[in-house]
This record gives sequence, C-alpha cells and structure tokens, in this order.
Amino acid sequence: MILSSAALAGATLLALLAYLVVAHGGAAPRRLQQALLLGLLAHLAALVIDIAGLDEMPARAHFGFAPALSVTLWMVIAVYMVESRLLPVPGARRMLAVLGALGVLLGYAFQGVPIPSVSPWEPLHWLLGLASYGLFGAAVLHAVLLNRAESRLRLTKLGAGLEPTDTPGIPLLRLERLTFQFVMAGEIVLTLAILLGAWFTPQWHWDHKTLFALLGWAVVAGLLVGRGLFGLRGPRATRWIYVGAALLLLSYAGSRFVLEVVLHRPFPHS
Repeated sequence: MILSSAALAGATLLALLAYLVVAHGGAAPRRLQQALLLGLLAHLAALVIDIAGLDEMPARAHFGFAPALSVTLWMVIAVYMVESRLLPVPGARRMLAVLGALGVLLGYAFQGVPIPSVSPWEPLHWLLGLASYGLFGAAVLHAVLLNRAESRLRLTKLGAGLEPTDTPGIPLLRLERLTFQFVMAGEIVLTLAILLGAWFTPQWHWDHKTLFALLGWAVVAGLLVGRGLFGLRGPRATRWIYVGAALLLLSYAGSRFVLEVVLHRPFPHS
C-alpha cells in the first residue's frame, strides 16, 4: 500500500513536471512534444493506480468528479498527440499542457470514492460515458481552434496587420469537418451510454445527472440537425458545442463535485 501510494505520488509529480515544462516553452518543438508524451504516459499511470484502487489493499475501483475530469483531459491530449503527427495543430500544446497539469493535480487531490456495482454491464456504461466526455472535449478543443482561425481570417481580410501565414496550419474547412466529426462520434457514444444505463438501472432516477445528460444530448442533437438541415456553422455552431459540452460536464463532474466535496455523500448507483 505504501509503495502503491508512493507510485501514485511519483507518477503525479512526473506528469506535473512534464506538463509544466511544456507550458513554460522555450525548448525546441521536438523536445516539447517529447515532454508532453512523457506527461501523458505518467498521467495515464497515475489514473490507472488511482481508479483501479491499486494504492489500497484489497484493491477497489474508485471514481469521482476529479478522476472524470482528469481522464477527459488525458483523452483530449492523447487525441492532440495523434493528430499533431498527421496535421499541424499550432497554438494548442501549451494550453493542453496547462489543462493536463490541472487535471493531474485534481485527480491526486480528490481521488474519488469506491464504486458500487449493480450490473455486469456497468463498467461498459462508465467506459462509454468517459469516451463520450473525451470526444466532446476534443470537439471543444477543435471548436476553439476553429473560432480562432475564423477570427484571424477576418482580421486578415480587414487588413489588421496579420499575414496569411499567421493563420492555423489546418485548412479551415478541414478543421470544421474534424470538429463535427468529433461531435458526431461523441453523440453516438453518449447515446449508447444513456441507453445502456437506462437498460441495466432497475429504476429510472430523474436526478441532476440524468437531467443534465439528457439536456446535453438534446443540445448536441439539435446542433447536428441544424447543421444537416440549415447548414449551421461558424460561431453560432460552436456556441452550441460549448453549451452541450458544459451541460454534459455538469451532468457528472458537477453533480459529483457537490456530492463528494460539498455534501460528502456516498457514491450513488450509476
């Protein structure tokens, strides 16, 4: 147990230091990318030790609002790492390193509580929910980059002193397409998570988690319908992404923060 606790602290510290090196900058891009990869791997090790409960005897699965946020940020950084090898994604690395550092710190400070299992399908439900969080997190990242690219393009056209080379490296239409591909994938996975949760839960609860999850699902569905029927795009479309992602964040992380930190209540079923 002492060794496992030391391993969790060590992985957290290594991830934090690597992320801070990237956030500070000042090194060659290749070195910064290597530091970000090191932070990502150490972050993953910390998540596995924490969520699997390897720092306890006997080991028990733990989860909560901070691990959920930490996993989400880890997945967004992982998407960036893969995508940056295929496409230029400038301007995101430092921001993601700061968020990764915050995520790993939160995960260490608030390590969640033991998860009661009510169904053999519950782990899949949690996995799908986390995957949807990660996909919507990636969609938000791309929406931010899209807004920034459109803003810089408008300033360039207005002659605000920006050169065309100052715009992000991903072509605007391709960036927009990527954004909505992440939105669509996140909505599909979220739908599966909601349906699976409704199937194995013996009694449907209209609590804050369920309400915000369904509202987030409806907002994203409305965005996809609006884009398909009316060609919704630009800042209006990205605002829908932000609202939908915020509702989904409140559905689990927000409600769990209140229960764990404010009310100190035990973990409810699913």
